[in-house]
Amino acid sequence: MSEQVKRANRRQSLNAMLRVEGFDVVVVCTGTEHQASFWQARLERGGSTIVPKGATVLCVHEDWNGGAGNGLGTLYAWRKACALAKAKGRGDLAAELAAGKVAAAVYHTAGKGTRLAPLPGAENNNKPGVKLPVVAPLGAKGAAVPLTILESVVKQTGVYAASRKGRLSVFWGDQIFIPTLPATYDAPRAHADILCMLAPMPDAATWKDRGLEKYGLVAVGKSGAACQIEKVDHGTAVAMTESLGGISDVGTSLGSFSVTAALLEALTAEFAKELDAKRGCFDSDPHWWMPMTLPLDAYVALMAKKGIDAVASTAHHGRVRAMLQRFDDGGKHLLGPVDVGGDAYWWDYGQLKLYLRNALRLVEDGVEAGAMREFLNAPRPCVAPEGSSLVVDDKSCLSDVHVAAGTCHKSVAAAVTAGTVELDGAVLVNVTAASVVAAPGAVAYNVVEDGPLVLKAGEVVTDFFMEDGTKHRQRSTTAVDGGKAWKEAVEGNKFSFEQVYKMNLATDVSKTADLAAAAHADLAAVLLAKNLAVQ
Repeated sequence: MSEQVKRANRRQSLNAMLRVEGFDVVVVCTGTEHQASFWQARLERGGSTIVPKGATVLCVHEDWNGGAGNGLGTLYAWRKACALAKAKGRGDLAAELAAGKVAAAVYHTAGKGTRLAPLPGAENNNKPGVKLPVVAPLGAKGAAVPLTILESVVKQTGVYAASRKGRLSVFWGDQIFIPTLPATYDAPRAHADILCMLAPMPDAATWKDRGLEKYGLVAVGKSGAACQIEKVDHGTAVAMTESLGGISDVGTSLGSFSVTAALLEALTAEFAKELDAKRGCFDSDPHWWMPMTLPLDAYVALMAKKGIDAVASTAHHGRVRAMLQRFDDGGKHLLGPVDVGGDAYWWDYGQLKLYLRNALRLVEDGVEAGAMREFLNAPRPCVAPEGSSLVVDDKSCLSDVHVAAGTCHKSVAAAVTAGTVELDGAVLVNVTAASVVAAPGAVAYNVVEDGPLVLKAGEVVTDFFMEDGTKHRQRSTTAVDGGKAWKEAVEGNKFSFEQVYKMNLATDVSKTADLAAAAHADLAAVLLAKNLAVQ
C-alpha cells in the first residue's frame, strides 16, 4: 500500500472521529458502583462531544469477586447493561442486537493500573478517568476540563460502528489507534473478529528478528479464517495452524474484538452457570479464541506455558468445542481479522513511561504528531494568555493555561493556573500552584500547591483527596515501574501504591472529584486576587 493511500485512509478515519461517529449503545464496565455513576453522569453531560447524538449510554460495574476476566466480564457487562436498559425504559437491547438494528460496544476499564501508578491513585482508583494534557467542553455547563483517556478511546473506536450492526464490540480503556486501513468494511465474514496489525507471513529468520515469539498473534489462512496463537516460534506457529491450510498473514493482536449476536447468545448460554454464580475467570484469548481455533494438542501446550495442567485445559477445550457443535455458524468463519495496518498509529497510555511519551508527542513535528494534535484538538503554535508575559516557544501545547509570567519550552500544559512557570520538556495536567519549575520529563498531575512546586528531571508529583477533604501527595519518577514497586513506598511517600489503592476501594469518586475541583478553584481565586495569575 502506498503512503498516499495510507494518508487517505488515516484522513478518512480522523474525519469520522472528529464528526463523533459511533455506536448506538455504549456500555462502560467499571470497578465500582461509584465509578459507574461517575461515568454515567460524565458521558451524558458531554453530549455529542464524545458519543453520537441519540446514543444510549449504560455504565455498570463488575461486582464479581476476584474479577471475571475480559471474557466472562464482557458477557456479564452486557447482561447488566441489558437489565439497566430495561429499567430505564430503553427496551430489549439483546433483541435489537439480534435483529441487526444496533451496533453496541463495551469498554472495559476495571483494573488497578499498576504500571500507570501513581496517576490512577490520583483519580481515587478511577483509572479510565486519568486525564490527558488537553481540555474539552465536558464539565458542568460545558466548562473546559481535561479530556480523559476513556473519552478519547470512545471517540476513536466509534469509527468501527458503521460496520458492526448486530455485533457487540469490546475495547480496552487505555489505548488509541489511528488505522492505515479503512475503518469501514463489508459485513464481517467471521462470528468473531479481532483488531490486529497484519503483515505477510515471514520466514523463520524474519520471525525471530521481529521478535514475534514474544507476542499474542493472529494468524490468517488463505481462506480468510484465523486463529489465535501466543508466544511461539516460527515452526510451532506453522504446526499449530495446519488447519488453516497455510498462513498468508500474521500480526500482533490489539486484543479488541467484536462478536455477532448469535455467538454472543451461544457464549452466554454456555457460561450461564458462571454468570449466575459470579464465579470463575475466563479471558477471551486463552479461553475462547484459542480453544475455538487450535487443535487440542496445540492448545494444551500453550496453556501449559501459563501453568494450566493438561487435564484442565483438555476439559475446557472439550467444553468449547461441544458448544461449537451446537452452534449454527451459518457458513461463516468462527474467527477473522480486522487489520488496522502494520504501521497504524498506536498511542498506549497504560504505563507511566508511555503516558509521558505520548503526552510529549504533542510538541513534536511530523505527520503522526500532527494527527494526534488534530484528534485531541491541541493546535500549535500556542500563545500566552492575554495580559501575561509568559514566553512560549513554537513547540509547546497549552490548553486552558492561566499564568502571569515565565517560560515554556517544548512542554505540554492543560488546566493550569500559576503565578510563574519555568517549564522545559515537562507535562502539567490540572495544576494550581503559586509557581512551578519543572525539568525535562517531569509530570505534575492533579496538584494543588499554595507555594512553589519544583520538579526534577523525570519526577512525578500527584495529589488526591479523600471524602473527608484530606489531601495526600504521592511522588514517583518515570523510571519507577509501578507494577514492580506496587507494594513499596517509593520516593519517601507515606503510602505505597497498593495502600493508596486499598484506601480508595470504596471511595465516591464523584464526591472526591468535586472536592478536588473546589480546592483548585479556591487557590486559583487567591492567585487571581493577588494578581499572581491572569484570567
